[in-house]
Amino acid sequence: MAVNVYSTSVTSENLSRHDMLAWVNDSLQLSYTKIEQLCSGAAYCQFMDMLFPGCIHLRKVKFQAKLEHEYIHNFKVLQAAFKKMGVDKVIPVEKLVKGSFQDNLDFIQWFKKFFDANYDGKEYNPLLARQGQDVAPSPNPGDQIFNKSKKPIGTAVPQRTSPTGPKNLQNPARMTVAPSHVVRKNPPLARNGGSEADAQILELNQQLMDLKLTVDGLEKERDFYFSKLRDIELICQEHESENSPIIAGIIGILYATEEGFAPPEDEELDEPHPEEQDEY
Repeated sequence: MAVNVYSTSVTSENLSRHDMLAWVNDSLQLSYTKIEQLCSGAAYCQFMDMLFPGCIHLRKVKFQAKLEHEYIHNFKVLQAAFKKMGVDKVIPVEKLVKGSFQDNLDFIQWFKKFFDANYDGKEYNPLLARQGQDVAPSPNPGDQIFNKSKKPIGTAVPQRTSPTGPKNLQNPARMTVAPSHVVRKNPPLARNGGSEADAQILELNQQLMDLKLTVDGLEKERDFYFSKLRDIELICQEHESENSPIIAGIIGILYATEEGFAPPEDEELDEPHPEEQDEY
């Protein structure tokens, strides 16, 4: 069983973020450049495999995770390992998967103390353990939205201006000897095409901002109700041993699924109890 640690910034000093990244990269042979990239949960899963061999199946870990639901899957695997080894640390999944710097820094600082308290110094080959898989750097959620939008916007400009290209290249020799008033006929066309492209870009940018505001609103609403359900789940787990029919009924509702809606990754978790699969 694991040795639990309880520490705050008052009880002991914490490593800087640069030292923390260096420790993670050296221990697991990774190339993380930001603390936020720990939001995928993959590194923590492999650390648990290093500390407690057999407590976790690395084949279940999505080392190439790039989406939020994949991060949640990894943290569910980590939570199952915590429960198996008696680690009573509550994982703030909904905060970590958002890629928040402070939340991820706080968690890795706690995990470093937990690691130091449980590591016995045995040799460990991280590349061999994960079968040579590279751990994909986790992008910030905000970057994913804007990177997807920049591609169509960038390609819209050459689509509008390309028709004027062949006109300028039809007679290159004539262009070199043409009078100045002939050469000046093309700039107004370019300006018209440019203004049309600019209008297209402005319209797409406005649509992007509207969509982003909509997504932000939906995420806040989702997180609001998720936190309430999580609080209810924790209360039920505290009183689960009382064998209350009301508690059992609430837990049944929380863990109930509909046909075609159950996430496939839950079926991949070979844990002995169903409640360990859905805990995150």
